[in-house]
Amino acid sequence: METQLAELRALAARAENRRTETGIPRVAMVQGAIPEHQLAAVYEPMVNLILTGSKTMTVGDRMLRYDPATYFVMSVDLPAAGVVHPSDSGAPYLAVSLTIARSVIATLLTDMPKAAGGELYSPGFSVAPVTADLLDAWVRMLRLIDRPGEIAALAPAYEREILFRVLQGPMGWMLRDIAMPDTALSRIGVVIQWIRENFARPIRIEALAEMAALSVSAFHRHFKAVTALSPLQYQKHVRLLHARSMLISGDGNATAVAFRVGYESPTQFSREYARQFGLPPSRDALRLRQP
Repeated sequence: METQLAELRALAARAENRRTETGIPRVAMVQGAIPEHQLAAVYEPMVNLILTGSKTMTVGDRMLRYDPATYFVMSVDLPAAGVVHPSDSGAPYLAVSLTIARSVIATLLTDMPKAAGGELYSPGFSVAPVTADLLDAWVRMLRLIDRPGEIAALAPAYEREILFRVLQGPMGWMLRDIAMPDTALSRIGVVIQWIRENFARPIRIEALAEMAALSVSAFHRHFKAVTALSPLQYQKHVRLLHARSMLISGDGNATAVAFRVGYESPTQFSREYARQFGLPPSRDALRLRQP
């Protein structure tokens, strides 16, 4: 697998220290020491493959570390914090990612034998050992960076193969469950999407449970298992991440931003913001704006 990793590193070496588009739909890459505030975000469902170095992801109260021997799958939108680390040799962190399209998985599943879903109350993210077949599909995908005229014809096939290899692995159940409408994971995904789009509004747990077609107690257990957060904690994380982005961009002062993201008390907002990010809103934004 070292030969495949070496070629992937060469192909992705033009990445910058921020999300860098490749020209291939849903495929991005990143390299170097990424500012920590850029790694604290609501992440979309993705398959993430590290090529050099390692990364620590914290979701709720769970922490996962992965490196070039593993890949990371996130099956639902999750607020998370990341820390990247260079390799032992000092080479900068380098990674590629594929944003997961449920529609692609759904079409794949029609061509595959039915398989068992995940266990009840399973997390919606995890790490698995990388395989030679998965790396091989990634190599062919990234070669398209230098062959833009072939992207439209070949990228969909390589995307299907990458997702097919993940479906064959230990986290395949996650992809199956998010693409099938009647699974608990897909129902929780519907609620997560609603919270993301309506994060500034008050939420009622009973209404969310009804949306997921689950009892309140089952909804709580499933939501916490999938996201490592309660629904209210999830909403708070999303609110604070949006607030931080607004403050960094200068889109209003702390009080105005607090009301815009749904807080009724600027004092509570400042307290929860400082607990989450280590500094009060205005001081944190000033620090992050400095070159």
